[in-house]
Amino acid sequence: MLSVEEAQQRILGALQPLDAELVPLAEAAGRVLGERVLAAVDLPAFDNSAMDGYALRAADVAGAGADGPVRVKLSGRSAAGEVFRGRIEAGQCVRVFTGSVLPDGADAVVMQEDTAVDPGDAEAILVRDAVKPWENVRFRGEDVKHGATLGETGARLGVGRVSLLAAAGVREVRVGRRPRVALLATGSELREAGQPLGPGQIYESNRAGLAALIRRHGGLPEAFPLVPDDLAATRTALERAFTASDVVLTSGGVSVGELDFVKAAFEQLGGRIELWRVAMKPGKPFVFGRWREKFIFGLPGNPVSALVTCCVLVLPALARLQGAADVALPGSAGVLAEPLVNRGDRRHFVRVRLDAEGQVSLAGRQGSHLLGAMAEADGLVDVPPATVWETGRSVRVLRWE
Repeated sequence: MLSVEEAQQRILGALQPLDAELVPLAEAAGRVLGERVLAAVDLPAFDNSAMDGYALRAADVAGAGADGPVRVKLSGRSAAGEVFRGRIEAGQCVRVFTGSVLPDGADAVVMQEDTAVDPGDAEAILVRDAVKPWENVRFRGEDVKHGATLGETGARLGVGRVSLLAAAGVREVRVGRRPRVALLATGSELREAGQPLGPGQIYESNRAGLAALIRRHGGLPEAFPLVPDDLAATRTALERAFTASDVVLTSGGVSVGELDFVKAAFEQLGGRIELWRVAMKPGKPFVFGRWREKFIFGLPGNPVSALVTCCVLVLPALARLQGAADVALPGSAGVLAEPLVNRGDRRHFVRVRLDAEGQVSLAGRQGSHLLGAMAEADGLVDVPPATVWETGRSVRVLRWE
């Protein structure tokens, strides 16, 4: 039985990013850059005003104050998108707005609030406050210079980076392809929502929860029909799923029971099992294998076990397939509001709540079948074997959002 680290390393080591594709920038949020993007322009593209006011020479109004305003001649107006044709000389100013090109000869902008039109001359401005040289001026290239890196290969495109690329005039970006993930749930006791339940039957829930996780992390999930506990049916379902996907994600049928057929059916198809069983709780019966250039992740059937193993072992793999440089789950710092105890010999991924003050508490009972507690959880805390963590200890909460 492998440790969690060994399983993660073996899985990630077997994967290569899928081919990148060119998409419009407007559709790229959340995707992973497939190549480095360089700036083709300076940002800002020119020296410009940081606010509405008057561009002038700072030396001309050095002595200005509320009780002793300095009078300057209004020489023109320059709205955003326009360029003042001329040069500001001593004692002159130009009306400017936020984003206006800084007129030639000006070295500062005085705020509109610190000025007034001369009552005796509509073409003169009274400046009531001094400004320093280059005050209220944005300089060309002070944010990003031409040729600078806007995004490295493997960077995930968040809102801020998408905005930066748009400001630099980028229309399309090459991003890692989103993996297609087929979802199979096995078990003769399973029924679809809306169907009547017979004795011993339950509604299947794993595909819906796993699809939500996969979609949030860039995958394209597709739920396939339920698979009964039958070797031939399992093999047929796997073959159809592999044909339509990059990754097959199964739940149930991977343990050692006489009705667990996923491993046998996969090997009959010509698949090669790379690992089976991981020293984690919940989720020990876990399978990873390769079929041609595609992969299978066999998760336990218990709902909580399926979701936790997907978080810990599958989501990093999906990130790798998209070309992400950082494949780890996001985490938040917290402080235990109650003890966490793991007396077993496997790492326990405890389901917890994290409140606004950073206090971490159990999300309820920790059984692998208890979805009610899972629904209340904000994340997982990885507790090593034979460990007692007391109240007040700082911990990292792994997040699936």
